[in-house]
Amino acid sequence: MTAKKPALGRGLAALMGEAPAENKPAFTQEGRHNSVSHIDEEGVIGAIAAIPIHLIDANPSQPRKQFNDESLEELCQSIRTNGVITPITVRKTGKRYQLISGERRLRASKLAELQEIPAYIRMANDNESLEMALIENIQREDLNAIDVALSYQALMDAYKYNQDELAKRVGKSRSAVANFLRLLKLPAGVQLHLQDNKLSMGHARCIAGVESEEKQLELAQAVISKDLSVRELEDLVRKIAQKPEPKPAKAPKAVLPEWCQDAQKSLAGKLQASVSIKSGKKGKGSIVIDYSSEEELQKIFSLLNE
Repeated sequence: MTAKKPALGRGLAALMGEAPAENKPAFTQEGRHNSVSHIDEEGVIGAIAAIPIHLIDANPSQPRKQFNDESLEELCQSIRTNGVITPITVRKTGKRYQLISGERRLRASKLAELQEIPAYIRMANDNESLEMALIENIQREDLNAIDVALSYQALMDAYKYNQDELAKRVGKSRSAVANFLRLLKLPAGVQLHLQDNKLSMGHARCIAGVESEEKQLELAQAVISKDLSVRELEDLVRKIAQKPEPKPAKAPKAVLPEWCQDAQKSLAGKLQASVSIKSGKKGKGSIVIDYSSEEELQKIFSLLNE
């Protein structure tokens, strides 16, 4: 029986070709680990190498847009003390390198004033580089829900995945993927609150179930101002759904000018029938004469011809 391939969503070790953690070298300000090959002019593809930080360019497709300053400073202090435990991943671009994954480690290493950083050098085209970066970010527990949703959408756009294919690719359930993608249909204001961690994924899913954009924004603001839990928000949404929509007020009937009212009475008296005059715009209108039988209609014709 063939062994089942591990899903990408279960970790990046298989994706990135990483070595076991106990074999990974640590880099510090004092210098490179002896077991790491120093990069030569042509590069070492498929190896771990000590790469000068100034030769590494950011990934323009980096899906992660927000980095917590406090968290970066903590990582910087850890790197000063223990070195870089887990290498970043890069690809060769001419005589420089482009980051695939590990931007937090790279930023923290710059803060720690390291000159070099350990890196896996991968062969990857633009799409493969994007996929690696996206999948690594998706697995991060501290990534906000909107960045996860944008990463899913970017993978679908780049590889033409449907939701089922994407779910298998990232090792998630289809419903989980669908829930994240729904967030991208929320108003920009609600998405911003999610990115700022003022709303949780549970809040966002509840708000996404409301059709009116105006109501969605109101609910998001209510969560923030009243510090509502997801359960309290669900109760509020149910109350809104049960509350009947106010009926639109009927437009007031147009009041006939006095001379039209006099003409209506005069004509009704002459024809001995019910007459109504309706006044329209620009002096236009209509006269309606009611009758109840053919004989009454003949009588009206006779009176009109007099």
